[in-house]
Amino acid sequence: MELDGEAYTSVFGHLDVDTTKGVPKEAQTFHDCTAVCLEMGTPQSVVARPLPHRYWNKGTKNDEEEIIPVNSIERFLTSDSCGQVEYGFINYHTNIIKLYWIGNDGKPLFNQDIGVGERETSFITTFIGHTFHFYDSLPNEDDPTQNELMYVLNVESHGVVGIKNHKQPYVHPSGVVKEVERTMESEWKRHLKVKRTFSPLGFDKGRLPDDMYASLSSYYYNNRSPPHKVLEEWGRHKGVFVNYWETDVNFIQIPWHLKKRWQTRLLRLVEAWTGVELDITDMYGMREYTKGARLLTHVDRESTHAASLIVNIAQEDVVKPWTVEVYDHADRLHEVVMEPGDIVYYESAKCLHSRNTPLESGTYINLFTHYRPVDDPEWYRRANPEGTPSQLLDVGNCKLTGKIDQYSQGAVTCDKSAIGPHLSPTMFKANNSADLFQWWKRVGPEDDGTVLDTSDADDDYVQESSSDDEEEESSSDDYEGGDEL
Repeated sequence: MELDGEAYTSVFGHLDVDTTKGVPKEAQTFHDCTAVCLEMGTPQSVVARPLPHRYWNKGTKNDEEEIIPVNSIERFLTSDSCGQVEYGFINYHTNIIKLYWIGNDGKPLFNQDIGVGERETSFITTFIGHTFHFYDSLPNEDDPTQNELMYVLNVESHGVVGIKNHKQPYVHPSGVVKEVERTMESEWKRHLKVKRTFSPLGFDKGRLPDDMYASLSSYYYNNRSPPHKVLEEWGRHKGVFVNYWETDVNFIQIPWHLKKRWQTRLLRLVEAWTGVELDITDMYGMREYTKGARLLTHVDRESTHAASLIVNIAQEDVVKPWTVEVYDHADRLHEVVMEPGDIVYYESAKCLHSRNTPLESGTYINLFTHYRPVDDPEWYRRANPEGTPSQLLDVGNCKLTGKIDQYSQGAVTCDKSAIGPHLSPTMFKANNSADLFQWWKRVGPEDDGTVLDTSDADDDYVQESSSDDEEEESSSDDYEGGDEL
């Protein structure tokens, strides 16, 4: 497709090219032109802002800040800038799956065995337009193409596909409350273990660059339905951080190279926020929450999750804001509203965070990415280095000046405005694990009559925590699946 006029300027205007016209009249070959590969499923608002590696600029492309020569448009179109993609395969069937690539002559060519379970997930590099068939390995072991054809994949983009689906274990409701109370005790102790901080509050809100929002959104759009979307693997050994026994919690895996590309770009944002050079440690998601979902108050793994991002990818049919709850360095509750493309920076091993209020309707899709100081898995044991921003502990007197359901709009006004606009209108502050447990009960779907006394909320905002358990070590295992987290 040839672009000119306003369309040409929108797509190529940020490049170092002449944007006063479309294709140069004097162009003799593709080397005299620019080209771009746009992704299917990109939101209209950012469709003209693909990632840099998707541009071909007169024989070169910019791949992660490295200028790479590409001597023909054909090579560009068949590279990972355009037609070459990654695909992953997860087998939840009871048997090994036999994967076949369908050649140009229509004949199946064996590609690989796909083992059973998430740990056996396999990734390949392929091309848009290729077709794969997935066959059961039994009962005909000599010619699996005579067995059940379990799925046909026509490759249209990057993706991961699940054959069948994970089954969640049964959880008896009678044991949940006690488990939540025990978990709150553990998580409160864990958050007190972390000494080092990076910011005054422990969190902040921001926005994705347009090209990152375009890439993340298109990937979600192209993989938003089964079998690309599967149930997230939970079980009693992973705790009760997400109420998977009450509502579906879905998961969309991300291919490795694409994940690395996103992590590297997002690293720049987190380093700018912390002012510290960081290592990439983990990226988790995409997780899809559904109606009724709750996320229990917790902190993340100390050794790897120093500074993190919550990225809101999409919301569908969400009629009421579903706030992410973040406790600052003084354990004051903030409730942050996010829209698609918004990000929340947070010190995820230090600052407790959650979504205890059930999602009222629709679906809510997030991605989580994590970093730590370079070459320092023990960072959380260290005191703050010189130059670290002071923690904002005392904000003076605070009062509710807005409405009780007015989130992220400055409903609470304090003497020190640096506290920002996200303080919870409830003016809730946690002093111990029992407070976290009571908050979980208070905002849950079934009110048991428990009401927290917030009459002294102004005073609570300037008090130090008086927990008797500050010096005790957490007895809980670090959990990686609950990272929001």
